[in-house]
Amino acid sequence: MIIKCTDYKSPEMQVLMHHIYEYKKGLRSLVLHTMSIKEQLMAEYLLRRKGIDFAVQKVNERKINVFFGNEQCVRIVRSFDKQSLSEFTDEQDFILGVMLGYDRNQQCDRYIKRKGIQMNNDNINNYALSC
Repeated sequence: MIIKCTDYKSPEMQVLMHHIYEYKKGLRSLVLHTMSIKEQLMAEYLLRRKGIDFAVQKVNERKINVFFGNEQCVRIVRSFDKQSLSEFTDEQDFILGVMLGYDRNQQCDRYIKRKGIQMNNDNINNYALSC
């Protein structure tokens, strides 16, 4: 496959390259990048060339999710063995959010809502201390 610099000019590829930059600078351990399936081969080529571990998940006929970054994080995503993010269990969703660097307190709130956990005053005090 011959890829030219001009092949990386689409907005999706520019965002992908920015995500790669952030990963390489240590700002992220794991990146989730949604893009057109038409650019999948270019994205995979670029990630392989840069020695970055990745996993691809089909969203629909036009889009894919590309997870890339730290090998252990990508291995965990692969272990979920799901076809889409909507199939993730509440626990998998929580783990993914934390690995992607989302705010932990917001992830705790999201998990509580997804699980339908009722919070009484004792739970709220324990929750505030633990998260």
